[in-house]
Amino acid sequence: MIEPWVYPLLTAVAVVTGFIDAIAGGGGLIMMPTMLWTGLPPHLALGTNKVQSLAGTTTAARNFLRGGQIDWRANLPTVAIVFAGAALGAVVVQTIKPESLQLIVPLLLLAAAAYVIFSPRMTDEDAHQRLSRRGYAPVGGGIGFYDGFFGPGAGSFFVTSLVALRGLGLTRATGTTKLLNAASNLGSLVVFAAGGKVIWLLGLCMAAGAMTGGWLGSHFALKHGARAIRPLLIVTSLALTGRLIWGFFSS
Repeated sequence: MIEPWVYPLLTAVAVVTGFIDAIAGGGGLIMMPTMLWTGLPPHLALGTNKVQSLAGTTTAARNFLRGGQIDWRANLPTVAIVFAGAALGAVVVQTIKPESLQLIVPLLLLAAAAYVIFSPRMTDEDAHQRLSRRGYAPVGGGIGFYDGFFGPGAGSFFVTSLVALRGLGLTRATGTTKLLNAASNLGSLVVFAAGGKVIWLLGLCMAAGAMTGGWLGSHFALKHGARAIRPLLIVTSLALTGRLIWGFFSS
């Protein structure tokens, strides 16, 4: 049974993580430990978290789309592959324990933070693409699989890979990330829901918070662009990397 205080607490946390996710990604690395701290079983925490994640990313994607930062028609094939990858990841995580990712994820986040810090490409100017949309699709599918399997940090991985491999400016990459993240959240939520791993009332309360945070964060990013996204992406990546490394060695 869930204690009554858990509902307002996780709803408030969802506002914060929705704001962070809309700008830089990585909010799941705040939300997931908080959900586990309240006593939720890991499989229910993963499934319920997808409800609020989907609400937040969809709200943010809608605002980026209105702001002209998402070419959704051109990205539909990648969206489909990300959806399938996330669904597969959600199937696998229900049969395999994800402890092995506890050290791999911080290293990936640290690499993402280093790229943001040292690369001059992290601006709003589009650069030369290393991969076409078709070439990027397997990369997106892999990140989608990770998002369905575990999730935290997936938004940061989408952003940095879109800048590095697709040559997108940071604001456009952030907008496209919201589209792909919404697809991965939906794909994994379908599987978790089918497996009875979602607490719907709690998820919907958190979704209201995530939508509020996503709306605020996406408007903030559209208004301030790369000058706001870049530092928050760095701080988020480094802070959450430190949090994961500490959790790994303390356990």
